[in-house]
Amino acid sequence: MSESHQQPALARCPGCEEPPASGDLYCGACGYDLSAVPARPDDRPTLAITVPPAAPPAPAPSSAVPPTAPHAPDAPTPPAPAVQWPAASETDSSDVPVPVHRATDLPGTDSGGKPLPASPAAHHDQQPTTPPVHHDVQAASPPVRHDDRAVVGGPAGAEPAAGTAGTIEPPDSSGDFALAAPDPRTAEPTPTPAAGTKVCVACRSGRVDPDGYCENCGHAQPRERDHMEQELGSVAAVSDRGLRHHRNEDSFAVSSTALPDGSPAVVAIVCDGVSSASRPDEASAAAASAANEALLESLPLGTHPQQAMHEAIVAASEAVNALAQDPPGSAEHDAQRHQNAPACTLVGAIMAGGLLVVGWVGDSRVYWVPDDRTGPPARLTEDDSWAAQMVAAGLMNEAEAYADERAHAITGWLGADSYELEPHTASFKPDRPGLVVVCTDGLWNYAESAEEMAAAVPPEAHRRPLHGAQVLVGHALDGGGHDNVTVALLPFAVEPQGAGSACTTV
Repeated sequence: MSESHQQPALARCPGCEEPPASGDLYCGACGYDLSAVPARPDDRPTLAITVPPAAPPAPAPSSAVPPTAPHAPDAPTPPAPAVQWPAASETDSSDVPVPVHRATDLPGTDSGGKPLPASPAAHHDQQPTTPPVHHDVQAASPPVRHDDRAVVGGPAGAEPAAGTAGTIEPPDSSGDFALAAPDPRTAEPTPTPAAGTKVCVACRSGRVDPDGYCENCGHAQPRERDHMEQELGSVAAVSDRGLRHHRNEDSFAVSSTALPDGSPAVVAIVCDGVSSASRPDEASAAAASAANEALLESLPLGTHPQQAMHEAIVAASEAVNALAQDPPGSAEHDAQRHQNAPACTLVGAIMAGGLLVVGWVGDSRVYWVPDDRTGPPARLTEDDSWAAQMVAAGLMNEAEAYADERAHAITGWLGADSYELEPHTASFKPDRPGLVVVCTDGLWNYAESAEEMAAAVPPEAHRRPLHGAQVLVGHALDGGGHDNVTVALLPFAVEPQGAGSACTTV
């Protein structure tokens, strides 16, 4: 994350970002030894991503099993007929309806009808749809917003820096300090404290006082949002601050409801705050909550899931825009309030009535990983990013675009300073069981292609989604944990039909 230039006298504590008092040898907020911390160097530009070669496509299964519509569990009588949804009347800003896809058609298309790649390497041979006027990439660049997030990659053989629990490491090449909080991958389970007593996460023995500090070792306790987990039936999500950020700017919401016919609908929303904007943590929380509430309101009314997703993204955008409004009682309108307004990205998935609907704005992603790993995985979203637009315009190939320092500058986001809101939605009808992975770039930076993501997902994740999400977060932390990490897993179950049964489509 970019910061203003600091004076050599340590203007902020490297662990908690609080300004220490003059002459302090230890931080009053978290207890770090300030005398052992060297001066922080200037931030460096974002590092380039190394794009892995494309994996050969896996052979398609010899036969596909059609799905059946889910029904309410333990129903004493046969379920009511499936909801007869009309075609989604609005899918994106271009008003182009998106067809329903079968799993054999994956990765499918986005809301504008554009094919989505099964892996980033699929772009390598893409030709420009129209001849570019010139090859001045700087002049042809689309409007972007720089997220100021560290990106994985670098010179060959470079090893990611890793901090040691309870110690302060010198700054690495990115200018970031390793945090002194315990490594969540190696921390032992917290012993069960007495009623009303909290145990320190650092020494595992001291009591935590009401101010959030250990009475034994003085260690400041992590904030509740630094690591969040939630499991709701078959859907689960995990979010972690990572190893380099001082706070978690991601947010998520998972929920379930019922359609008018009583069949279940499962929802997962994941949001990533834009670090270069003000209050990104508030933006992601507001967007995730607003989108989730909108879906829980519209789906039980029988709204087509694809249109419901579109409306949910619009509601999330309005919630983030509201954060930039003038505070109550302001006598004069601030003309500059939109220039660095709170902003975030959003990606979501809905499983309802045998459909898988995805929606997104920004560079967070959805992946499809079949339970039968002999089938091909797929990426179901297309990034709103500078690199993706350069490749789509034919100005660069995939390797060139992602080697550029501007690769991860986003071209679409939620916020008052977004020049145009264009929600993307797509609908799929899988004919085989699989796992839906909804994640921020804090994870996919370490497993970018669909094949890499499938390899990182544990085989039993469809039966233990919370454990699978924990493993994926650990995969990102093992890779360096340079960004906040959030992932939600939704197992998609398909019941086999009897011989000669017909396949019902929407």
